[in-house]
Amino acid sequence: MESPLAAATTGLLTGAALIIAIGAQNAYVLRLGIRRQHVLPVVAICALSDAVLIAAGVGGMGALVEAAPTAITAIRWIGAAFLITYGLMAARRAFHAEHLEAATGPVHVSRRTAVLTTLAFTWLNPHVYLDTLVFLGSVATTHADLRWWFGAGAAAASLLWFAGLGYGARLLGPLFEKPRAWRILDGLIAVVMLTLGATLALGH
Repeated sequence: MESPLAAATTGLLTGAALIIAIGAQNAYVLRLGIRRQHVLPVVAICALSDAVLIAAGVGGMGALVEAAPTAITAIRWIGAAFLITYGLMAARRAFHAEHLEAATGPVHVSRRTAVLTTLAFTWLNPHVYLDTLVFLGSVATTHADLRWWFGAGAAAASLLWFAGLGYGARLLGPLFEKPRAWRILDGLIAVVMLTLGATLALGH
């Protein structure tokens, strides 16, 4: 018989496999982490959002998502527009030196902007609903009475990942003391955002 620890470990590994990937949300957390700006609220939003969605999936909300394709389509288009816009902004920073962080002090991002942007990256991504509500929710049902342990493990994976990404990014600080490093990072972020935005717009 499966133990609660085994179910939680399976949830941890499954959640990690879905979360640890190059994506818009991770790129934004990384950028703020390097700048050491609003890391705690950003990490909290990401982890708590995943926990809420995972709990809803374990509780059976996945069926509602599958039954509402119109809502997912609307989120997909809004998310695509947001990602493309942010990608163009990152590209502008990468190509125009006057928009780069100087080595003497990074440009400040307000807490409100950081919070709203993080919420947008999290909740305007249609894949997050499919990954948490549908996929993780479906896998959780295979653990029967231990499905909530599975969900707890998946939520723990999210917390560990975002905390590590947000607070660990500061170790890259010395590398980003030169404007050139920021140009490269913004260029990579632009590629990620524009690619994801185009992918969503094309319906993939």
